[in-house]
Amino acid sequence: MWNMRYLRASWMASFGIIALTGLASAGDWRQFRGTDTTGVAEDASLPVTWSATENIAWKVSLPGRGLSSPIIIGDRVFLTGSSGYRQDRLHVFCFDAKDGSSLWERQFTATGRTSSHSKMCNATPTPASDGQRLFALYSSNDLICLDLDGNLLWFRGLTYDHPNVSNSLGMASSPVVVGDTLVAQVENDSESLATGVDVVTGVSRWTMKRPKRANWTSAAILNKGPTSDEDLVLLQSSEGLAAVRPQTGTVAWNYKEGASTIPSSVVSDGVVFIPSQGITAIRPPTGSENIEVLWRVGKLGPATPSPIVYQGRLFSVNGAGVVTCGDTKTGDEKWKLRLTGPFSGSPVAAGGHLYFFNEKGEAHVVKPGDDQGELVSTNILDDTILCTPAIANGAIYVRSDKSLWKIATK
Repeated sequence: MWNMRYLRASWMASFGIIALTGLASAGDWRQFRGTDTTGVAEDASLPVTWSATENIAWKVSLPGRGLSSPIIIGDRVFLTGSSGYRQDRLHVFCFDAKDGSSLWERQFTATGRTSSHSKMCNATPTPASDGQRLFALYSSNDLICLDLDGNLLWFRGLTYDHPNVSNSLGMASSPVVVGDTLVAQVENDSESLATGVDVVTGVSRWTMKRPKRANWTSAAILNKGPTSDEDLVLLQSSEGLAAVRPQTGTVAWNYKEGASTIPSSVVSDGVVFIPSQGITAIRPPTGSENIEVLWRVGKLGPATPSPIVYQGRLFSVNGAGVVTCGDTKTGDEKWKLRLTGPFSGSPVAAGGHLYFFNEKGEAHVVKPGDDQGELVSTNILDDTILCTPAIANGAIYVRSDKSLWKIATK
């Protein structure tokens, strides 16, 4: 069920979307850890060093707070924030990617609970886009859909439909778009659920019960390919990993051996790497086959950041700030490299390098090798950074509570 009072479908604005489709490009970064949720971009011209006077294309100030990542669609950068004593003012920002100028800002009032741990805030989930619309989800379970010019298409106050959906520490799961369905996880110790929302109308196509335990992971996408005959959304929880059909909400298969509730799974070449008992690599079932566990290695287990797969290697960061490199085919450890932590955001990769931003605002750029990893540089932005950066069109975008930076070679 959905509440008409908090759902607006603007058909006139939908017609206007047709004119905006030219904004999207193949180099977009449309949701948490990128359009395909892997954290990897094809860009080959990213800078590996920067400072206040070097390779900073622009820097803009932000009001309020935010742990959400920026997303990039064409030549626009979108970001969320929250402000006010109760974090009940919800912000959506749009900036010009070329010079950082503000194109528009929209503000809304939260309809759900805004309380959270002091390290988090209402604007913790990263927004998502289908290339035509922007979907902003907040810890208060408010879900807002705008077109790329900032016009309101619809608004869902999910707490009105599900009054007991809340988490005293704050919600953090980011929504993902697969086809014409937006999938949102709002999982907690009480009324725990996931829902698949029609991107045009805002109406839930399906809603499914989820394990009653606080969960801050975000869904991964298993695209149609060698190990799947359809696009699936992978929902992770303390009980394991469920592969869900985005159109119907039916479960295609289920890994039931438990998983972390903080770092999220990642997919590479049809293999799913789950933060479960360290890292467990599985090959999804096809037809009547069962899930195949390829390997399980305890010492590859990540702390807060999600693992990343790049150039045939899996990389995870533990609580001591040590990066461990493992072979994706066997799970064998290849090398370790100690960085300076702590880390909250997940690493990203492009151009032959891995980028790790720690909470102190230091970015460690690592060049991975077969036998060892090389720390190429440590770059300081001198602010607390808790988000996962975004990569698009030869630039890195990263935010703190106070600022949004575009890091690019001048």
